[in-house]
Amino acid sequence: MTCKERILSNDYVDLITDYEGAEQFFEAMAADFCHHKIDENYGVTNVRRSETPSMSIGYYGYSAIPNLYGLMQVENVPFDPACLNAMGNIQVQNPPLALQGSGVIIGFIDTGIRYELDVFRREDGSSRIVSIWDQTIQTGTPPDGFEYGTEYRRADIDQALQLDDPLSVVPTTDTIGHGTQMASAAAGSILNQGLTFRGAAPQADIAVVRLKGAKQYLRDYYLISDDAEAYQENDIMEAVKYLQQMAVPFSKPVVIVLGIGTNMGSHDGTSPLASYLNIVASRRSRSVVVCGGNEGDKEHHYEHSMPSDVEIRVSERMKGFCMELWGSLPDDYAISIRSPGGEVSPILDFRNGIDKTIYYIFDRTRITLAVVLVEKDAGDPLIFMRFDNPTPGIWTVAVTSSERQMRGTGLYHMWLPIEQFLEQSVTFLEPSPEVTLTEPSNAAQVITISAYNSHTDSWYPVSGRGYTRNGIVKPDLAAPGVRVPAILGEESGSCIAAALAAGCAAQFMEWAIVDSSAPAVDSRGTKSYLIQGADRSGDIVYPDERWGYGRININGTFETLARL
Repeated sequence: MTCKERILSNDYVDLITDYEGAEQFFEAMAADFCHHKIDENYGVTNVRRSETPSMSIGYYGYSAIPNLYGLMQVENVPFDPACLNAMGNIQVQNPPLALQGSGVIIGFIDTGIRYELDVFRREDGSSRIVSIWDQTIQTGTPPDGFEYGTEYRRADIDQALQLDDPLSVVPTTDTIGHGTQMASAAAGSILNQGLTFRGAAPQADIAVVRLKGAKQYLRDYYLISDDAEAYQENDIMEAVKYLQQMAVPFSKPVVIVLGIGTNMGSHDGTSPLASYLNIVASRRSRSVVVCGGNEGDKEHHYEHSMPSDVEIRVSERMKGFCMELWGSLPDDYAISIRSPGGEVSPILDFRNGIDKTIYYIFDRTRITLAVVLVEKDAGDPLIFMRFDNPTPGIWTVAVTSSERQMRGTGLYHMWLPIEQFLEQSVTFLEPSPEVTLTEPSNAAQVITISAYNSHTDSWYPVSGRGYTRNGIVKPDLAAPGVRVPAILGEESGSCIAAALAAGCAAQFMEWAIVDSSAPAVDSRGTKSYLIQGADRSGDIVYPDERWGYGRININGTFETLARL
């Protein structure tokens, strides 16, 4: 069996490995596997499921099992440039600066792109897309250094555009529309002199990765809703690798934008994907822009100090869900779970062993727990809970210390899945709207974007809020995210706000790198310049858990530079 077949097959588990000797380890087991590197720090190993234990944090480790990410989209008129004006974007597009993203590549990791649309073409009809890696199509040639999917380059796309049916030659498309909306808002061409449409960086080159869907065994493990779009962490990491490498052969700066997120993970920027994004964001000529998610008002986050009781409301017809508790050193944590019918589990802590299954006789519910004293990436205690066939009603999790006396603050956070992953409503009765940024937006070096309503200059309550679990200032900036014009209709959510911010980042990188005004800039530098020019209100102390360092204003950045 080839590596490609193993990568695609549901009969093989995908593991994110971050240690030297991973390949030798599986060779010593005489396992049926394939291993490939993402960079010097991370690799992916595909191992036959029948030769390995069932999905177990105790066996594999928490970070080895890929987290699943969903789309950060809220809703899908005549074109109105108000959102671009609110960011100072059109002022910078026009003379004297005339920065439209020329010489910069904006890379999208999403649901694909409808490449045949005029908004992604030049005036002569040729494509502005330099390449598309479609991870879902296996009939063509993968990109160099990758094992799966099919790559289509600009020459292929231009050839297809000459035909009445372009998809007969280049069959990649975007059946969902999310990626097309993102790309049009960030980099859509100027149509009809801007009266019909324009994106934030209308002359930038475009690169796209269409993500393949998550394998069924992982969807089953995380109890993901059947109709939810879900993407694996390792596939996203491969997509980041593909896009960031483009800076070398094209000799152009690259802006990578992610409009996806998850509530899985430590929310402190230490997950494999967040850590890899930090590495990429620290490289010259790269910027990484990530949306902060749409979980601000979803009642999926709880924060308290132990001892305390956490109440969770579960709706009817809920097949299951996962929940994570992240504590803080030097404390350790124990839990007991009471069902709506009154059955109470024994107290469980790390001394019970990492994996434990509880069966509720009268409620017909099974809960699997993984209790980890120190999760290796975050360095903090973790309790992972998997509720299978939960009885509707109020579930109560009693959180205590496994010691007689707490050694620290006893603070802990709990997260439920993002809304898209839940079949029915599951919420905390006493939620906290803070610390609701989705992963990987908690990564320290990326540009994290929250959303606001530029039509009313007010906060968008759906948008995730900071800071991170360990107190790092996030989000960095807020961008328009309500009724933003995109080529398939208006869009709302932090994802579209991130797309607009990515266009502004491309404008800045054109000035900094293409025009050699600050040629060594990376994502951290771009972020700092954008923060300098942000709009701020006098009644808010910055940084702020909602607005970060203010509302992005690319024209303000250049006005600040002009005053120096």
